[in-house]
Amino acid sequence: MDAAFERGADHLGTAVIGLAFNCSLEEASPRIVRAMELLDRAQRGFAFTAAGAAARIHGELTPELYAALRAEGPGGIADNAIRDTLTFVPIRRLPPWFRWQMVRTTVLDKLEYWRMRSKDVVGDAWGWPRRRH
Repeated sequence: MDAAFERGADHLGTAVIGLAFNCSLEEASPRIVRAMELLDRAQRGFAFTAAGAAARIHGELTPELYAALRAEGPGGIADNAIRDTLTFVPIRRLPPWFRWQMVRTTVLDKLEYWRMRSKDVVGDAWGWPRRRH
């Protein structure tokens, strides 16, 4: 894998997903972080997918992976990987920034639920008189 990075091989982001599933976290982590820095956006996306998979499999991440996810931040290419980390890593193992993200995503998800629920209720209320005629 390291030789593939050196020669600039294609599909490195895809390859690190395999590392996340088949190697220890300590072996895969530096390569995942390196793939997160690729110029090809699609391959970078696969590297973030690998980070999310590592969180699912191992129930933790390395400090380097936490730092890379934090640097990219929520709302972009790292959003799903951050959410996977929040889902599969116990809160007591999360660094402080990720604990804050747990609170933030919980509040935002609840607000979105209420918005969608109120939209359904209003839609049902407006639809009722029309269906009667």
